[in-house]
Amino acid sequence: VNVDNQSPYRILVTKIGLDGHDRGSRIVAAYLRDAGMEVIYTPPWQALDDVVRLAGDEDVDVIGISSLSTDHLIIPDLMSRLAAAGLLNIRVVVGGIVPNEELSMLLESGVSTILGPGTDRATIVEQVRHYAAAARHDRETEFT
Repeated sequence: VNVDNQSPYRILVTKIGLDGHDRGSRIVAAYLRDAGMEVIYTPPWQALDDVVRLAGDEDVDVIGISSLSTDHLIIPDLMSRLAAAGLLNIRVVVGGIVPNEELSMLLESGVSTILGPGTDRATIVEQVRHYAAAARHDRETEFT
């Protein structure tokens, strides 16, 4: 539950591209649920347009993307599609294996943070909660 006593943060946990290794994303989804967040979990191999549609339909605060191969390379395209759909207030958090030389590309595309292998449960929950609160704040101030 968030600190403002509003509805629980809504988090979309997904895997894009061709990587089917979903153990990590399932574990993270459980961490977030246990922390009181509403989690919308998708099976692997999601198309970018489907992620954008689902994020909008479900009114999520954060999209969490797990990448264990090279699927993080298509995240800038996802960010462009979110922008085109008017969903830039949704924060994107990437978890998994991202080579150091590709971190700046993701951050420059609009990814909020990248959590690498070995990130502990408390940090994952804290970071997702932080970015969900920022997304809610942006959404609320957008109309005032």
